[in-house]
Amino acid sequence: MPASRHALVPNRLLAALPRKDYRELLPFLEPVTLAFQEVLYEPRTRIRHVYFPKDCFVSMLTTVDTDRAAEVGLVGSEGMIGLPVALGAAISPFRAVVQGGGTAMRMKVTDFRRDFSKSDALRRQLLLFTHLLMIQIAQTAACNRFHVVEKRMARWLLMTRDRVHSNEFRITQEFLSLMLGVRRSGITVAACSLHARKLISYRRGAVTILNQTGLEAAACGCYKTVKDSYTQAHA
Repeated sequence: MPASRHALVPNRLLAALPRKDYRELLPFLEPVTLAFQEVLYEPRTRIRHVYFPKDCFVSMLTTVDTDRAAEVGLVGSEGMIGLPVALGAAISPFRAVVQGGGTAMRMKVTDFRRDFSKSDALRRQLLLFTHLLMIQIAQTAACNRFHVVEKRMARWLLMTRDRVHSNEFRITQEFLSLMLGVRRSGITVAACSLHARKLISYRRGAVTILNQTGLEAAACGCYKTVKDSYTQAHA
């Protein structure tokens, strides 16, 4: 096994570090369980911890007023929550909400900053992740502006599937309308269309992807654009 890969580390960013760098981080990484819809950060609040997701994933939402917000980024085991800290900021610009409950490794900001300053490998991995997340955020903004709800929903379901590594996951129509920034009636119409085409099933707050290839064909090209950028960066 290459020295930079750790088979038992489910967070891919941590797994990409050399063994020495990872071992220096390990005493300061605290295992935590994150609950569905748990809020990790609110906008304009100080970041106290960074999180390395294992089998959970987190949505980053930008708010426009007290009642409305839309998802601009989705992070799972490929990255870290709390990226502004690595860029020298202390305040979160987004609301970070656990979209898929599960486990993560949590680290105090003071400990993270110390190790970030010492580890060239950690800095390289986080700069690469920053670049990839910027691509995702920019593509999401364009997608929300130009593509119809059904294609956007298919994209979002596929992105979620890639992070939970499962064809079945929890999601309510109310929360999905928040993620995509559209009315719940629009979500209902799009979900019914995908269901009628036998691409997904939806019941009691759970979505099951029945035909991944068909869902990829139904999604807009934004899904492939973002996925390809991650694949090429780690080739």
